Amino acid sequence: MTQHIFSMTKPLILLSLLLISACGVASDAKNISPATLHSQLQNEEMLILDVRTPEEFLAGRVPGAINIPHTELSQQIDKLSHYKNTPIVVYCRSGRRASIANGILVDAGFQQLLHLEGDIIAWEAGNFPLEK
Repeated sequence: MTQHIFSMTKPLILLSLLLISACGVASDAKNISPATLHSQLQNEEMLILDVRTPEEFLAGRVPGAINIPHTELSQQIDKLSHYKNTPIVVYCRSGRRASIANGILVDAGFQQLLHLEGDIIAWEAGNFPLEK
């Protein structure tokens, strides 16, 4: 009986680990709050990367952000090569696409990754300025 229970729980444990790794923000990225980012917007040594669609980007973005959709990041990674040793703040609407983008950036050797905590939803909720 015990062996039967273990054989049933092993696939559930593996599935849970797979879901956790697929849904969470890349562990190599530290969070930065909207307030902290807002206070550092004038920092010339920081890149803000919006990985939403071009339509979402045009509707409103963190001031100074550039747009490379997460679905195109692998193909356009060379555009970011001179930022390998620069802090990069990545965000999307709610976090899923930013997590995917952070994984791509980590795999490409980027080391100073930050994730905008709460993404654009939190930025807007905090009444921080939007660039259009």
